[in-house]
Amino acid sequence: MPEYPTDYELVTLAGTDREDAHTLQAYLDRGGYTAAKKVLAEGMTRDDVIGEVKKSGLRGRGGAGFPTGLKWSFMPPADGNQPKYLACNADEAEPGTFKDRDIMRYNPHQLIEGMIIGGFAIDATVGYVYIRGEFWEPYARVQAAIEEAYAAGYLGQNLFGSGVDFDLHTHRGGGAYIAGEETAMLESIEGKKAMPRFKPPFPANYGIFGRPTTVNNVETLASVPPIINNGGEWFQGLGTPDSGGTKIFSVSGHVERPGNYEVPMGTPFAELLELAGGVRGGNKLKAVIPGGPSVPMVPGEVILDANMDYESLAGAGTMLGAGSVIVMDEHTCIVRAVQRVAKFFYHESCGQCTPCREGSGWLHRIIDRIENGEGRMEDLDTLLDVGGRIEGRTICAFGDAEVAPVTSSLKHFRDEYEYHINHKRCMVGAGAGARDRVAEAG
Repeated sequence: MPEYPTDYELVTLAGTDREDAHTLQAYLDRGGYTAAKKVLAEGMTRDDVIGEVKKSGLRGRGGAGFPTGLKWSFMPPADGNQPKYLACNADEAEPGTFKDRDIMRYNPHQLIEGMIIGGFAIDATVGYVYIRGEFWEPYARVQAAIEEAYAAGYLGQNLFGSGVDFDLHTHRGGGAYIAGEETAMLESIEGKKAMPRFKPPFPANYGIFGRPTTVNNVETLASVPPIINNGGEWFQGLGTPDSGGTKIFSVSGHVERPGNYEVPMGTPFAELLELAGGVRGGNKLKAVIPGGPSVPMVPGEVILDANMDYESLAGAGTMLGAGSVIVMDEHTCIVRAVQRVAKFFYHESCGQCTPCREGSGWLHRIIDRIENGEGRMEDLDTLLDVGGRIEGRTICAFGDAEVAPVTSSLKHFRDEYEYHINHKRCMVGAGAGARDRVAEAG
């Protein structure tokens, strides 16, 4: 079983220290499904639920950070027997992100209960958990938990004698990063290729099968039962005025103890780094990508003064994203790191938009050329020019995402790019001097 720091109150990872944490009995032993019962059997209205979630300050944990209660309120009123849908985005394909995987592996019933409550709040009678295709164990755990919930009467018809129905299905993705974009995910659920839709119309008006649909992240939905049980003000009080609650940060890279850490929103980055054992080997912190490669990287000295919440990270020139914190020490070659990220985005572009389809290839090839000692100084201006022709010119935010690591690395570490071009090798890291040694040996 995973180990999580115990200095803080766990919300979405609560109870996961138990060997059988993923089972219905383990969840019931710690008060599972009492929030759903409170909502459905004790007279709470949909407005009551949405109001409590708004009060909690819960913001989407998938990357965008949009207020959850406000998003739920966008769903149109009921129109006869026409269905509405709640879709859980469990694709989690952002490099460095592995938090939702652990919720599904060790706390699947809390996710299911959150979807029952969310379905009631938006008047949806059917839900889908869209799980990344490579996640076999999380898929198996969620599917088994759904079957347990049906057998116990927590899913299906007339829940808790309330007259409310809610059915839940799993849907495995095909391994495409772009399926994490909400409208591409809806296309995939419908059996089509995962490609983003034009917006508007937004999913709340035209979602799955053309019906109103709300899309939420795993961590977002798993936060809902504790909010209902303890109150929105309790959850808000765990974080900051503008970023309520706790957040799981997936810390990876050059740290002593990579892993998931659920801490209050607003926790200083320095404190989070300490929880992860500090920089590996006692090395100096060089750079951090705090929300996955789709957000700007920042120098170590900048983020050491920042807190882990939306506002503080924005002030540091980056974003919280999905909370995938990638730490790089002083021996990291920034150009090589960006080369790998650019290759990933080039591979994962769905190809629908010309600026992204062609631009991602340009970015990858230019950076690859620089890294391999064939760069020209004018390449740096070309990278910025290509990035400017991609940003804001694509159907979804993928284009902006692929540009972020390139432009931010040029902003903060341009000297490393120039060193590659002038010396035909890395300034630091394993690649420094490697080509010179090869040439001498030859």
